[in-house]
Amino acid sequence: MEGMNLSETDSTLRTSMLWDQLIKAPSLDDFLNQNESEIKLLPFSEYINALCKERGERPARVIARAGIERSFGYQVFRGDRKPSRDTVLLLAFGFEADVALTQSLLKRAGHSALYPRVRRDVVIAYSLRGGICLADTQNTLADLGLPAIGGMPR
Repeated sequence: MEGMNLSETDSTLRTSMLWDQLIKAPSLDDFLNQNESEIKLLPFSEYINALCKERGERPARVIARAGIERSFGYQVFRGDRKPSRDTVLLLAFGFEADVALTQSLLKRAGHSALYPRVRRDVVIAYSLRGGICLADTQNTLADLGLPAIGGMPR
């Protein structure tokens, strides 16, 4: 992990190239053997810890900015707990992430990406794009009658 840039993709092949290789592969075993290193992502906890290191952050600060209960946040960072989609979104705000990093966090946690046809996701993506804080995002969601991220009250 030393020297890795997590804002870029982990792999050397573009996803479209992997799809092309998969479609053309003579067998599943051939594809898996040839691309083993390309289809493996860091576990979520390792990814967010490496992201902290890359950004000079401390997990405690990310957890606090995310508004996540402290002990639960540390369990996520240790890999003891699998975060819900909303917890990942809260962590994105804790990391002061942009939309691209948020999509990466969601993907690595095994959750669906923000989708521009879902009103709540649009508000969240717009806030992330504009650097709008979590509290203001929660207020906008409430004003629009949409569920808060993590069920947090206004």
